[in-house]
Amino acid sequence: MYSDLLHALPDVFAWTNFAAVVIGVIAGIVVGAMPGLSATMAISVLVPFTFGLEPLVALGLMAGIYNGAMYGGAIPAVLLRIPGTPAAVATTFDGYPMAQKGEGGFALQVAVVSSSIGGIASAFALMLLAPPLSKVTLLFGPSEVFWVAVFGLASIIFLLGGNPIKGLISACFGVFVSVIGSDPIYGNDRFTFGQLELLDGINIVILLVGLYALPPVIDLLETPLKTDGVNSSKLGTEPIWKALPRMNYWKTWLRGSFLGIWIGILPGAGGSMAAFMSYNEARRTSKHPETWGEGEPEGVAAAEVANNADTASALIPALTLGIPGTAVAAVMLGGLLVHGLQPGPMLFRDNPDIVFGFMWQFLFGAILLVLLGGSLATNSFARLLNLPRPLLGSVIIVLMLIGVYSINGRMFDVYLMLGFGAIGWVMDRLKFPLPPVVLGLILGGFAEENLRLALRIGRGDPMVLFQNTTSLILVALTVAVVVGPTLKKRFIDSRKKA
Repeated sequence: MYSDLLHALPDVFAWTNFAAVVIGVIAGIVVGAMPGLSATMAISVLVPFTFGLEPLVALGLMAGIYNGAMYGGAIPAVLLRIPGTPAAVATTFDGYPMAQKGEGGFALQVAVVSSSIGGIASAFALMLLAPPLSKVTLLFGPSEVFWVAVFGLASIIFLLGGNPIKGLISACFGVFVSVIGSDPIYGNDRFTFGQLELLDGINIVILLVGLYALPPVIDLLETPLKTDGVNSSKLGTEPIWKALPRMNYWKTWLRGSFLGIWIGILPGAGGSMAAFMSYNEARRTSKHPETWGEGEPEGVAAAEVANNADTASALIPALTLGIPGTAVAAVMLGGLLVHGLQPGPMLFRDNPDIVFGFMWQFLFGAILLVLLGGSLATNSFARLLNLPRPLLGSVIIVLMLIGVYSINGRMFDVYLMLGFGAIGWVMDRLKFPLPPVVLGLILGGFAEENLRLALRIGRGDPMVLFQNTTSLILVALTVAVVVGPTLKKRFIDSRKKA
């Protein structure tokens, strides 16, 4: 295996293959920075144009776009509180408050370094651990996957802070949205109200843009002369090598990388769940959890390192078993098939130069993030805040409309996005947290499908959900997440009274 890795390295340094990675990273950053666009969309558009390209050129473009887009989503998340990609939702928690305090440039530096570290860790996991780690996924049956989803929802509801009841209501709303469309097992229509456009469910980009993009844009347009927003003259765009000594987040980076790699290997979970879990765990272990949500740089580091550690690791089950860990990995499988590369164990035997070259391209793409992302983000995109607020708001709305319309090419999606925008604006005013809605949509259908599959396997016996050690461990972790904050609060209150 290691000899094949070294043998593939010279091919990657061919100028066409390396240039493809560079172009992909730049394009990915631009795509990720545009609310409504995503790596999945960009790679989907790219695949048909790669027919006549060499496999490593095409795969290099995909690897670069994937790495770049996962970081690029942090740019509007920090500067405008609008996550460019679903995985960047957790980045808004502390990134935007940092920008409001005049530390937007440093927040972007933390984001790009953390993204690069997560991507590098993920690439090494793909290179060195693909065959053995792919076997781990075989240990997770439907019941275990169901409990993973429940644990993810419980984490965001009870560890995010604020009012758990409002968090639970938000999560339930997200789960409800996730079940709209066709029943995954019987094919019956659910909550479509006769609208054919809802048969395939609601695309997460539509919900994300509506909930997260419209409310702050409305605020921008309502208060164009507001002076307590982001101070664009104090973004702090210092060179990245000068900012590095201020970033002492090694524990957070190691923990987030591990979580991101683990979540990436699990089919269907994705970078959003990894970012939320990493953020919550880092906050739980912090010595000053009260500062989180008010502009804590470590919060940005925790979210970004995990959602980028999910990138290459999601391809571990995809390349070895043909099971994509994320939507982007599924699109990349299509890219492999376009070039006659069949995912599975035979891929490593029949095309080692290509598959290991692809892994090297992921590694180089992650490294290039620091060189390309640092300068592009802090020296170019940060300047967006110098635009007049009405103009900036108008530009964002146009990008939102174009991005949402381009998903399926229909106005129904635009109207749906505006509806979610109105809901998001009301929830924002009533202090209902928005992240549980997004995670509810991501994990709701995921949990439902595996729950029903587990019950079918167990012939309707609910005890099938508790019949192995892995499930019991996940149940215990979920209970700890739910009960832990209450017990901790009572303990602190009793100490104060004493």
